[in-house]
Amino acid sequence: MPPPPAKWKGQCEFNITECNNKIIGARNLVTGTSGPPLDVEGHGSHTASTAAGSIVKNAGALGNALGTAAGMAPHAHLAIYKVCSIECLEGDILAGMDIGVEDGVDVLSLSLSISPTPFYMDNTAIGAFGTIQKGVFVSRSAANGGPIASLLSNEAPWILTVGANGNTESAFCAKGSLNGTDFKGKVVLCECGGGVGKIDKGIEVQNAGGAAMILANNAPNAFSTVADAHVLPAAHVSFAAGLKIKAYINSSYELPMATILFKGTVIGSAYSPAVISFSSRGPSIISPGILKPDIIGPGASVLAAWPFSLDNSSSASTFNVISAAIKAAIMTSADLHNLKGKRILDQLLHPANLFATGSGHVNLTRANDPGLVYDIQPSDYIPYLYGLGYTDGQVGILAHQTIKCAYSNRISEGQLNYPSFAVKLGTSQTFSRTLTNVGDAHSTYTVAIYNPKGVYVKVEPEIGILSDFWSDS
Repeated sequence: MPPPPAKWKGQCEFNITECNNKIIGARNLVTGTSGPPLDVEGHGSHTASTAAGSIVKNAGALGNALGTAAGMAPHAHLAIYKVCSIECLEGDILAGMDIGVEDGVDVLSLSLSISPTPFYMDNTAIGAFGTIQKGVFVSRSAANGGPIASLLSNEAPWILTVGANGNTESAFCAKGSLNGTDFKGKVVLCECGGGVGKIDKGIEVQNAGGAAMILANNAPNAFSTVADAHVLPAAHVSFAAGLKIKAYINSSYELPMATILFKGTVIGSAYSPAVISFSSRGPSIISPGILKPDIIGPGASVLAAWPFSLDNSSSASTFNVISAAIKAAIMTSADLHNLKGKRILDQLLHPANLFATGSGHVNLTRANDPGLVYDIQPSDYIPYLYGLGYTDGQVGILAHQTIKCAYSNRISEGQLNYPSFAVKLGTSQTFSRTLTNVGDAHSTYTVAIYNPKGVYVKVEPEIGILSDFWSDS
């Protein structure tokens, strides 16, 4: 790793052996605590290594995912700002964002979420607006509220919002529920849910003498299965498979038999990527005219630095896609099809709608050469915020300055120069966009329209010829 860049002004509160050219900054900003920013829970270590972990050969987790592991940007430097302990105080989060910008970071990734809140009342959205004004890119998770609609977080358009893909009492195996029954040497079927963690279910089975566990999904999670660090041999199966297993148990005239065969990690599934059940969906409540999430990325069974080796959340997906032009490049180059060439599926194995996938699954190779991008300056958000009905004071809170509506034109959400938008069908509507060519000089671009059934869409002009770094509407 090269030394930190000349612009770096941060501090490292670890001792000299724990800070190096990879981890160049580490601060503990949790109110009421002292000492170095140790990660006692594991979430921060996992997300940091997913973002910028160095290349590690012969990595694996419990015999799975064997191979070479690396973060999405293995040659990037890392600065760690601990802002959460038992809880995450907004003041600590804002301190981390402010200090990160002052230290000289280029990207801020926050795997934190709150309930949908108007932007002028969302302190992290306010902080993120100030951050992009300084030229620092902000990426945040869509949260883990899926598959129910409109439970996503971090809806502001100046933030890249990332979703995730994946890859009876006794039925839930709750604590004490298996007492009084002989499970010695048996494979126990447990159902997901019931307020009992998946690993805790295995602990209960082990305490009851069980030799192994089959974990069956509930109906909402359907076909979304994940890897966990269980305390005994375990297999996580879909809801449909669980129904078949229970039918076999109930219909067997003799003692039902079960065998778990571990065949290692299967790669190249034709249905990959697919939207994982817990990934939060749109539409956005705060700004329904902006399509959120923006994209999806790997967020299930991600191998990274973690005490238990694997993690499942949209937090992990956030760091797989770490201003406005970069965001547009990521969104416009994303994939809408799986390896089978079909539309990306959801946890029900149905085609996922755009409120689940956003612009699609991140494709960083294509994002390096997007051709055209939609650029937005921080000042472009001001008319958009007035279009949401915000007052001078509310817009001023977000813009970090005094602003009078008389000096700004209101625009609808669809008129923001954003790479995507959502519309309510009805009368004919017209939207304009300004595109900037970042590809080869004098490039020619043609329009391809895939209109939803019953919807008429027209784009003018149908063909555009743009010179190098030339913008046109």
